[in-house]
Amino acid sequence: MSDASQRIRTIAWSDPMPAVRAAPSMRGIDYIRAIANGELPAPPISDLMGMRIMEVEEGRVVFGAQPAEYHYNPLGTVHGGLAATLFDSAMACAIHTLLPAGMAYTTIELHVTYLRPITIDTGWIRCDAHALHAGRRIATAEAKLFDAEDKLYGHATTTCVMLTPLAE
Repeated sequence: MSDASQRIRTIAWSDPMPAVRAAPSMRGIDYIRAIANGELPAPPISDLMGMRIMEVEEGRVVFGAQPAEYHYNPLGTVHGGLAATLFDSAMACAIHTLLPAGMAYTTIELHVTYLRPITIDTGWIRCDAHALHAGRRIATAEAKLFDAEDKLYGHATTTCVMLTPLAE
């Protein structure tokens, strides 16, 4: 059934496997920088959600996204999943920048606090994430979500567990 108000969104993404294969041999900061500058393909979730890495430095990563109508929930605001995905991605990448080649990790805890609704009128949002601790077994990070005028929309923390080193 066709509806005149129906919107259509088509997305395309690059094969993620070149980045997956490169990860074990690269220091974390070099790997995240290679994705940020396009030397390695961004993960497909980036294209799906419309987010990108804007800044990378040791222990810090900034992600950005333009809220769109396709991010809306039934209440007419951007679904919290967009912010949660930005938080999870940026904080994990901030931790990743501190890791030696071959280390793997995964998020085991994500705590998000939403402060105000995001809409398409909010405009570009950025998630500024900082690693707090990167130990042998556990890493932690925090992040804040801002609009272009530096209004705070939320904050988050994460805990990641270090995994067995990746095989090349």
